[in-house]
Amino acid sequence: MPAPPITNPILKGFNPDPSICRVGEDYYIAVSTFEWYPGVAIYRSRDLRNWRLVARPLNRRDLLDMRGEPDSCGVWAPCLSWSDGLFHLVYTDVRRFDGNFKDTHNYLTTSAAIDGEWSDPVYLNSSGFDPSLYHAEDGRKWLTNMVWDHRPDRTSFAGIVLQEYSPEQRRLLGDRRRIFRGTALDYTEAPHLYRFGDYFYLITAEGGTGYGHAVTMARSKTVDGDYEADPAGPLLTARDAPDWPLQRAGHADIVGAADGGLYLVHLCGRPLPGTRRCPLGRETAIQKLERTGEGWFRLAGGSRLPALSIDPPDCVPDAPATPATRDDFDLPELDLAYQWLRTPFPEEFMALSERPGHLRLYGMESPGSLYHQALVARRQTDFVFEASTGLDFRPECFQQLAGLICYYNSRKFHYLYVSTDSEIGRHIGIMSCEARRSLALTYPIHDRRIRLDFDGPVHLRAAVDYAELVFSWSRDGCDWQAIPALLDQSLLSDEAGMSGGEQFTGAFVGMCCNDLTGARIAADFDYFEYVGRDP
Repeated sequence: MPAPPITNPILKGFNPDPSICRVGEDYYIAVSTFEWYPGVAIYRSRDLRNWRLVARPLNRRDLLDMRGEPDSCGVWAPCLSWSDGLFHLVYTDVRRFDGNFKDTHNYLTTSAAIDGEWSDPVYLNSSGFDPSLYHAEDGRKWLTNMVWDHRPDRTSFAGIVLQEYSPEQRRLLGDRRRIFRGTALDYTEAPHLYRFGDYFYLITAEGGTGYGHAVTMARSKTVDGDYEADPAGPLLTARDAPDWPLQRAGHADIVGAADGGLYLVHLCGRPLPGTRRCPLGRETAIQKLERTGEGWFRLAGGSRLPALSIDPPDCVPDAPATPATRDDFDLPELDLAYQWLRTPFPEEFMALSERPGHLRLYGMESPGSLYHQALVARRQTDFVFEASTGLDFRPECFQQLAGLICYYNSRKFHYLYVSTDSEIGRHIGIMSCEARRSLALTYPIHDRRIRLDFDGPVHLRAAVDYAELVFSWSRDGCDWQAIPALLDQSLLSDEAGMSGGEQFTGAFVGMCCNDLTGARIAADFDYFEYVGRDP
């Protein structure tokens, strides 16, 4: 009996800019993480269908420290490859991206094991972003990246450059050479090099990472030659099909399967029905490639649209991944599904040993801070889900808060919190921050605070149904009481509030503790549960 099709996306929720490689029977995909720590997520599969999160390699200060970096900066577009018995990971740490300038620093780190300790980073350059390392058949190594042009009379995306890298000297050699200027689609980025037959092939993303996104391919007879774009136009795009379920298709990488087939992974977005908002962020999908008689490549079936499903490779099926829905914080380390914001020093704000069976968060700065936050969260991966937690928290003044947060970035979140004040004492409230607005009274929610007439723990829940979010609370975790405020979950998306600048991440849900007095009061979370309920 043939295996069922692989359905897209293969990595749901915020998992953009995929880079793929194969080592023996194992496939690995690395994706961007932006301001979320630890940096880069790496997934493993043996059948291109079932993927498991196995590593977050940028997990110490010398590899990554993003404190103070703006929203949607941090780790952009990693490239994962295998050569000489080592995994090679190149990545960009973006420290500024608004205005004419970009501060984009590119690094290389290596490891013999995907979940092992990664080497101290090698600084490569800062000329642009999306670095990619190509291991040539003759043993030489070549770095490509896009070049950023800050001059106001030029296109900012100044093409793709190539420069040789010496692993012995741990530096780039010679002059950089521009090998591709891009096409009329502009925004040329995300380069990867390959060799098939007599040609070197360059794949790039173009058209911007929104609804005009596309994948362009070019080729040359020499690795450092001038690359000629495919005259047929983009290899992959949904820019001309606004009603297609998979939008924003672009930023791709190619892998050869063990059965000889070629596959392309790429980012995509799934807008909420009737909208152009994608709270799940940019996800990862996969396509089958075929080669034409002229030596170019096409998606299987001949369309440029991202297929909603593809035939699987000829291989032994991998066991499906079954992530736990409930975490009782009984283990000495956090599950890989969780991340926090920017800092390489999580011990400053969280502990799993101070109260066994609980995650303790010490109150830090506000939910809008770019420096020191006590916020631990996981990706939203379903259009319909419920997330809940049990909170033991005894605030002493109104500047101390803790609770359950649906978070996109420092300017867009919905926060169900416990606090206290002189008017009603300990209570539950909702804080909603939307784009450039401050703590918004766009909803009449401030006066819907709920007094807690007991001192013990309280249970908090977020229920999301596509664009609608309803918060609830319970004293015992069974008898839930909804708070009468319907919130807009679609605001937690790249597309909402674009006047504040480009945004590239996705919605998270998790636990948060803030102490604006500086006393670092503690909040204890007994469990965290996430249950997707997509139909």
